[in-house]
Amino acid sequence: MELQSLKQRFGIIGNTPALNRALEVALRVAPTDLSVLITGESGVGKEFFPQIIHAYSARKHGNYIAVNCGAIPEGTIDSELFGHEKGSFTGATDSRKGYFEVADGGTIFLDEVGELPLTTQVRLLRVLQSGEFIRVGSSKAQKTNVRVVAATNVNLRLAVEAGRFREDLYYRLNTVPITVPPLRERKGDIHLLFRKFATDIATQYRMPPIALTPEARQMLESYGWPGNVRQLKNVAEQISAVEEKREIDPDILMRYLPDYTAPAAGGQLIPLPAADRGGEYGNTTERDILYKLLFDLRGEVSELKGMVAELSAGQHHGGGHSVSYPSSLPVKIGEPILPTAFAQPRNDSYIETAAAEEISVEETVPAESSRPAPQTKEEAQREAIVRALKKHRGKRKEAAKELFISERTLYRKIKELGIRDEDLRPTSD
Repeated sequence: MELQSLKQRFGIIGNTPALNRALEVALRVAPTDLSVLITGESGVGKEFFPQIIHAYSARKHGNYIAVNCGAIPEGTIDSELFGHEKGSFTGATDSRKGYFEVADGGTIFLDEVGELPLTTQVRLLRVLQSGEFIRVGSSKAQKTNVRVVAATNVNLRLAVEAGRFREDLYYRLNTVPITVPPLRERKGDIHLLFRKFATDIATQYRMPPIALTPEARQMLESYGWPGNVRQLKNVAEQISAVEEKREIDPDILMRYLPDYTAPAAGGQLIPLPAADRGGEYGNTTERDILYKLLFDLRGEVSELKGMVAELSAGQHHGGGHSVSYPSSLPVKIGEPILPTAFAQPRNDSYIETAAAEEISVEETVPAESSRPAPQTKEEAQREAIVRALKKHRGKRKEAAKELFISERTLYRKIKELGIRDEDLRPTSD
């Protein structure tokens, strides 16, 4: 009964076991002062959980401050979090309290905590260990009594292994982990959420609500939803505002799900996600780029299938004459068309289905040497980033959005992979 009351209070819709489990953990840990780490893909609704923890804690009458760590420039984030003294840097005309000082006695929510610079991580660790912090430009330690709740869509364990996140800070933050499931694992909730969003916008703008046909509902529930609940809401609002017809069929819905993939021959649906499907909630710094490149390659697979079918037909009707295969065909017929970066996908049905897709004609390309060398993971990442940057004419914000990574992560990957301005110039054919 308490769980249902919580859902009504915060407007949470859904009844899948994974979601209920996450909410139950939030309720149980709320009365304590333990640090909580919320993990889940972008758009799943992680921001509700720190609000729940604060509202059901003894700190509910104190301040609640939410900070997006990925949106604050690296040069000013220490000042934002811990404050600064007058004259400590150019532009510091007055002393200023930081969020940890303002939130004293309350709760601070650090969203995208995986984007914190290493120097800031050291300061944060000190707050968690001793409750002390020092303003920028000061030598005097100050005390604060703050409950820290952090969230990330990045696999922090991999970030620790890569040296981008402190191991001791990871364990301090991860005292109580809460897992928020992605929308594709909440199939029973998808239609409920869609109907809620459609009804809300219909009420707001005084228009008749839209309704899905059974076929459109099945299509909605079979889609991969890489943007999770945030994307579902966006689609519901777009359809409600744009479509004159109020009964939505698959043809209409397809306009708003342009990357939807129809069921495979065996009946298994292959949703086209770009967010992480394996591991621990999204190593968006690397794996998402690889997934996106993988599904870009699926179009090339289809083209190659067509080429092979034409060649086979020509050989069948050639009256005994031999048909020469083009030397540009880069694969053995019957061999999966995937670079080595995707040779061992995670245990996820949509990746396995895509990775298993191959051309099944019992012939081989005569010239083995004509096959290009396999791509490494770094080469695949570099190709995906360069392609996105070229597409958006060097606009990194748009490229990062297409690659489903943060802009700061894109900057780091560009530096790590040695991508230069000349790599982004159009190539002459």
